[in-house]
Amino acid sequence: MTTTQRARGGPEAAENGTITYREALRAALRDALARDDRVFLMGEDVGRYGGCFAVSLGLLEAFGPERIRDTPLSESAFVGAGIGAALAGMRPIVEIMTVNFSLLALDQILNNAATLSHMSGGQFGVPLVIRMTTGAGRQLAAQHSHSLEGWYAHIPGLRIVAPATLEDARGMLWTALESPDPVLIFEHASLYPMSGRLPPTAGTVDIDRAAVRRTGSDVTLVTYGGSLHKTLAASERLASQGVQAEVIDLRSLRPLDDAAVMASVRRTHRAVIVDEAWRSGSLSAEISARITEQAFYDLDAPVGRVCGAEVPVPYARHLEEAALPQPGDIVSAVHRAVSGDA
Repeated sequence: MTTTQRARGGPEAAENGTITYREALRAALRDALARDDRVFLMGEDVGRYGGCFAVSLGLLEAFGPERIRDTPLSESAFVGAGIGAALAGMRPIVEIMTVNFSLLALDQILNNAATLSHMSGGQFGVPLVIRMTTGAGRQLAAQHSHSLEGWYAHIPGLRIVAPATLEDARGMLWTALESPDPVLIFEHASLYPMSGRLPPTAGTVDIDRAAVRRTGSDVTLVTYGGSLHKTLAASERLASQGVQAEVIDLRSLRPLDDAAVMASVRRTHRAVIVDEAWRSGSLSAEISARITEQAFYDLDAPVGRVCGAEVPVPYARHLEEAALPQPGDIVSAVHRAVSGDA
């Protein structure tokens, strides 16, 4: 593969067989566009510029402006257009640049996409996929760095997924497009350059079930998205200290896979939840409540939580790192749970 091919966005895999997270997402888009003529991509700078995070690079040249559509700078307008296209039988993929900007389309997402099936008595589905970047760690300050996926996981009528691995980045999109309900895909920005090997047979994956990313017997670590790899790093450090942590990657934030979480907690008898979002009213609070409701008598220690500091995400590197969960924070929380000092 030539440098020009890579710059233009295809083919996705490098010559040594490795692929980045952004390239896996691009391969998923390319596959969906090739499979179904009803699929099209729309959003700010997705065409000629190749996407703010270079995910759609080269797709305009491959599929043309009818299917790779640059939109005006109006999230409410183009999300609304995506809803209309889905109602008319198309399979739109709408890209919102960052989760913070999705708030400008919240009326469309909450009051239209999430409710139309219910309000029509099931007569109208909204098979819409909305992709957006979430999370911090790149020094982009408060307006581009928050983790608000827990807000959307609060809304009935939506499905919320967070691919944290190359396989999920490659495989979740087509499954989402087959859903009759709107699906929001949250891509953590710190993952875009992550690279690894993806099997040639990689294809669609489940978007309903959590995955055990590491087995262990002493404590269950529940996380998702960009926090998965910090949690795995913490679990390796804990293993060197004699503590075997089981790591659960939620993958789907709505619906939550309660069964997988409870099965793990019943084996380990301790749980720590790692969530980059703010602690108050967070997804971590919901998971903690569910564990308490469903597995209280299996717990040997209170449920622990490691969350982002309750401040707007700072710009300065050292402050941003201090505001986010880090492997050391996870290790400390686990030691508190295991020692009984939680």
